[in-house]
Parts: sequence; C-alpha cells; structure tokens
Amino acid sequence: MRQENLTMLCDFYELTMGNGYFLCGNRDKITYFDLFFRQVPDEGGCAIAAGLQQVIEYIQDLHFSAEDIDFLRSKGIFDEAFLTYLKDFRFTGDIWAVPEGTPVFPREPLMVVRAPAIEAQLIETYLLLAINHQSLIATKANRIVRAARGRAVLEFGSRRAQGASGAVLGARAAYIGGCAGTSCALSDQRYGVPAGGTTAHSWVQMFDTELEAFETYCRIYPQNATLLVDTYNTLKSGVPNAIRAFNHVLKPMGITQCGIRLDSGDIAYLSRQARKMLDDAGWTECKITVSNALDEFLIQDLLLQDASVDIFGVGERLITAKSDPVFGCVYKLVAVEDARGNILPKIKVSENVTKITNPHFKKLYRFYGRDNGKALADYVCLHDETVDDSGAITIFDPDATWKKKTIYNFTARELLVPVFRGGELVYNSPSLPEIQAYCKAQMATIWPETLRFDNPHTYYVDLSQRLYDVKTELLLQAAAAEN
Repeated sequence: MRQENLTMLCDFYELTMGNGYFLCGNRDKITYFDLFFRQVPDEGGCAIAAGLQQVIEYIQDLHFSAEDIDFLRSKGIFDEAFLTYLKDFRFTGDIWAVPEGTPVFPREPLMVVRAPAIEAQLIETYLLLAINHQSLIATKANRIVRAARGRAVLEFGSRRAQGASGAVLGARAAYIGGCAGTSCALSDQRYGVPAGGTTAHSWVQMFDTELEAFETYCRIYPQNATLLVDTYNTLKSGVPNAIRAFNHVLKPMGITQCGIRLDSGDIAYLSRQARKMLDDAGWTECKITVSNALDEFLIQDLLLQDASVDIFGVGERLITAKSDPVFGCVYKLVAVEDARGNILPKIKVSENVTKITNPHFKKLYRFYGRDNGKALADYVCLHDETVDDSGAITIFDPDATWKKKTIYNFTARELLVPVFRGGELVYNSPSLPEIQAYCKAQMATIWPETLRFDNPHTYYVDLSQRLYDVKTELLLQAAAAEN
C-alpha cells in the first residue's frame, strides 16, 4: 500500500551532506552502510526484526516533489545544480535485510545498503525510524505473548500511542510479535491485523440498569457477546447480571460462546471468583478477558496467582514499550568502493568499546543444530566468505573472547536476503499472517535460557577470522594515527 511521499522525512544533515557530496565529486561514490542495534530492550536475550515492508514502500516512492525542491531552495544554502539533480532523484542501489519476524541480536547487520553516497545517506533517517519502531513493538509484544503462556493477547493501545502511525504500525508490529489481534480498526483495514472489541463503561452507564445494558448488547451481538462487568461492582452485580443476560438472551438461541471482561480491581481474585460463578451457572465456555495497564511481568504474576484468564488485553505498556521505549538501531558507514571497484573497509573508533563498528561489506549466517533445530550462534563474515557446515567451527563469546566453543553437526543459513538490486524490488513480501507464523517458528529455535526475562544467556554472535583481522588492522592504524 502506497503512503504519502515521505522523502523529506529525513534529518536535515542528510540533505546538507548530499549537497556537499554533490559539490565535492562524491555523488556517485559507492558506499556501504550497516543498520544494526547495540542492546536488546529490557535487557532481554533477543529482539525481533520488523518494519521492512514500510522500508520497501518508502524506497519505491522515493522522490522529491516540486514543492519539496522549492522549500529547499528557500533555505538559501543548497546549490542550484544539486536541486536540479533532485528533480529526477530515485534510489538505484542494493539493499539486503533480514526478513521481518527474524529473532536478531546486538551488533549484527539487520540491513545492508550499497548505493551511491547521496542515496545511501538520504535514506538513513527513515530506515532507522521504520526498523527501530516496529522492531521495538514486535519485541515487546513477543515478551508479553510468551508471558501469557498460550493465552491470547490483544493489542489495546491505540489511544495511548505516540501519534497515528504509532498506533497503526504499532498494531502491525504487535501482530508480528504474536498478538492475536488489535483494537485499532485502521490497522485491520490497512494491514489485515484482526480488529475486535466490545464496549466501554459508557455503554453500561447509558442504560437505566446494568442488566438492560447487558441484555441489549447480547441481542445486538449474540455471536460476540463479551460484557464489561466492573462498571459498578464486579462480583455483586456485574457477573450476576452477565449470567442473567446470557440466560435470558443467549441460552434460548442455543449460544454457549460468550465472554466477560475485567478492567479493574484485584484481577487475580476477581477472575477466580468470576470463573467459579460462571461455571456454577453452567457457562463453562464463557471466556474471561482482563485488561488494565498490563505487561509481561504483571501477566506473569497473575498466572503465578492462578488467575483464571483466557485473554489478555494489553495497551499502553505494549504500544509504547513503556519499560524501555527506544530500540537504538544505528546506521553506520562500513565501506566505500574506489574507482576500480575495490571495496575499502571503514571503521568508527570510540573510547566506548560498544560503539566501535564492524567494518566491511558483510554476510550474516545463523547456525542451527541438526539434531534439535535450535539456533546455536550467529556468524558475521566478509561478503566473499562461505561457511562449510559439513565439519566443525569454533566461535567466541562476544562478551568474553577467551571463552569459546566448537560447534559440530550444524546447518548454516544466510539471514540477509536481497530486497533491492539496482533500485528494483526483487523481494516477494510475505503476507502478515505468514510473517507472524515465521516469527513464531523462528522464536521456537531460540533456547529458553536466552528468552527468559531475568539474566538471559548471551547468544553467541561471532566474527569470522578474516573479518576480525580486518577490524584489528583498522584499529591498529587508527591508534598509530594518534601518535
């Protein structure tokens, strides 16, 4: 689905650098950029990549309108020849990316861009925006879904999201992460995220009695009757009136599928009591949905207290990733090509070790055990390297290089797939349900020790020896230049 032209959704320095590249003769210089992140949100063991589809739509519609160029001219700092160049601007480069729904880890490339300098630089902001936002929400949603232990999780956060796109694309990302649906109708219309809902407390308050409100709703929506039972008193009136409404309206129709929702109070206690009341009245198939500022830790606690819950509705703490609301992807130059087409690696050096980049044009492999299908490690190597998975390979712990392990009996899979070649789309985008199913299957390959919320195991992401040697040589050169 095409969106509005977002070409000008960029940091202003992308434009000033583009103007500079144009004037100093670097407009056609081929560059390589990696998009990656440095830390998993919430100190988790892994994240989930999302947002690629929006990147594809953005790249396909990349152009400057006459109004855009007039605005840039009004700033008084851009060369007229550069503005003329922008009139026919389009992306002509190559992009590789990990598919949406892939579990990913710090310091490995989620996306690689090879393109002329101006093109590669200009797209930085939107690529980061799209991948950062949706990867953040997909990761948070998956944590919440895992905490629910097989119970359905619905995304309820539109009214607390940071803006319209935060709500709509957040619901999309939450679905990728495993949510069963959303309250956001627009996300259903645009992306097919199943939307649903029942009533607010105002519905109950609009009627003279709670029972009348419940019976009216059951008559209008007999196949989808979920009643909000905490407007007045959950156990004294709400649940009893829901049972009466079910008996008066649904039972004569032969309908046994129905539900109640709890949105306040002691959820663990109220859900257990409500379940007993419903079962005693013969409504054993009635589902109990709970909401009210939930997250993975509150859900975990509710289940430890034997709360009787079938469905969790999660809003603000999911759609805003409240506990850790910044994903932290960065976009760094890792190589350039000289006039002969030789790839020259580049590195960013910092006193903060985590900010030192991995140079060069690279591949990313994931190793899976042949015996159990579990992910064993990720392996970052130079673009012209291949992995022989018929033998053994030794990898090092990323946080303690003296720790190493040798992997046997594994299969190797390249994670970065071609998306654009020469500016043309070569990737067949899967449907959203296919992305969600892929995410679920790939998350099942990650060891539980890596997925746990407290003190997760560090997953191995290692550099090949050749890449390690290139990085070491560049660091030595940088150190020598300081002296």
